[in-house]
Amino acid sequence: MQYKIPVQIENEDPIILWLSLRQLAIIMIWWSISYSLFNSLVKSLWTEIALIPSLIIMWITLLIALFRYSEMTFVPFVLSFIRFKSNIEERRWIKWVDSFQPIDIWYLTSSQSKKEEKIDFTSKIDKINELEDKLNKI
Repeated sequence: MQYKIPVQIENEDPIILWLSLRQLAIIMIWWSISYSLFNSLVKSLWTEIALIPSLIIMWITLLIALFRYSEMTFVPFVLSFIRFKSNIEERRWIKWVDSFQPIDIWYLTSSQSKKEEKIDFTSKIDKINELEDKLNKI
């Protein structure tokens, strides 16, 4: 039996206003932490001074919850950015070279250790000519 799989299965549905369940959870958890920090600081400091760290936490929370870059949320974006910056010397694009094999995705080798393979185009052209001759004879 075959089942239809929705095309947009990874898209998050908005629940309240434009916020998804993941975004609401992030905002509710971190704003409650910010509120408890504010309540604990009000006992020993002025209200205006205690408000500063809690507002900083609230703004950072909004940044993390609402961040989206090329359909990537905050955590995958940061992890990809760290991986890119840590392997900047290891991974270079070379023209006419195939992409990484699936097994090589997490294993990056030095560009100096890879040898350049030269392709003999004359033998390939000879084979193509032989095939054309055989096709013409048919």
